[in-house]
Amino acid sequence: MESKLINKDRRLPRVQQVVEFIRKGIEKGQFKFDDQLPTINGFSSRYGVARDTVEKAYRLLKQSGHIRSMPGRGYFVDARKKDQLRILLVLNKLSAYKKIVYNSFVKTLGDRARVDLQVHHYNFRLLKEIVESKMGQYHYYAIMPHFDGKLKQADLIKTLNKVPEDELIILDKRVKGLKTGCIEVFQDFEKDIYQALVSAKDILAKYTTLSIILRTDSLHPKEIIDGAGKFCEQTGRKFSVLSGLEEETLTPGKVYIDTSESDLAVLLKKSKEQGLVPGKDIGIISFNETALKDLLNITVITTDFAAMGTKAAECILSNKKEKIANPFYMIRRSSV
Repeated sequence: MESKLINKDRRLPRVQQVVEFIRKGIEKGQFKFDDQLPTINGFSSRYGVARDTVEKAYRLLKQSGHIRSMPGRGYFVDARKKDQLRILLVLNKLSAYKKIVYNSFVKTLGDRARVDLQVHHYNFRLLKEIVESKMGQYHYYAIMPHFDGKLKQADLIKTLNKVPEDELIILDKRVKGLKTGCIEVFQDFEKDIYQALVSAKDILAKYTTLSIILRTDSLHPKEIIDGAGKFCEQTGRKFSVLSGLEEETLTPGKVYIDTSESDLAVLLKKSKEQGLVPGKDIGIISFNETALKDLLNITVITTDFAAMGTKAAECILSNKKEKIANPFYMIRRSSV
């Protein structure tokens, strides 16, 4: 029961926040049938809510059949857990990768939950509107907080903090400075790419230079540059960031890391035109696994998108507020 109750940024009156807190606790299974609730004075003291507010909330909960009072004994849960949880999943974009997250999330939850899907398309105003308009309608809010570098971190934190921390799930990307009581299943982009490259030192030994292709309008986390740069600094390799390949001549002895399928296509086309063999003359590593990259024998570094959805759902079902670094690894193929 220990969670933040009153949120000044929320539009609900305090009486309704107390009602919602207990009602959702019953529906999530945190408060079970016949459990004794704190006294009015005890609840008031524990959560910093006025005694009159708690008394009004308990009265409403009695009227709705959620709790009962027994003279001389106190207040008890009188309702049973509902079969389905209501969950809002907010993705940053629709893509094959995000579809994998969605499918594994829904599959793991099974008939225990109904999942509604929204997409903010990297538009912070849209995310803010979604959060503010959907407050109080769901048991959990699972959000992918990917935005460009122009967004002020404080604005993002303020919006996410409008969701009660025991109802918030952060997926894919951590938000520094966010409250700590939420579920997180995330990629550590700088650490992940660094460790993936370290794990492949043997097959990278023949390359003296590494370049990441990251266009200026790319919304990929810039932390991947720091991770790759750290690897090159420690291994004595030259390192560069390319904004595109259209004007580039591929260089033998260099390994290229692409972050988009269009850049991978340009890489393969240019290597063919220049008579360079991937895995022999140049190296090619692509972000995120697809069936096509498997067929083309392209080495990839990728997170486990299915695991991301599965782990988040498991945290909900077990009611555990975990912080989980999602698996990230390199799949070795002939292009390096």
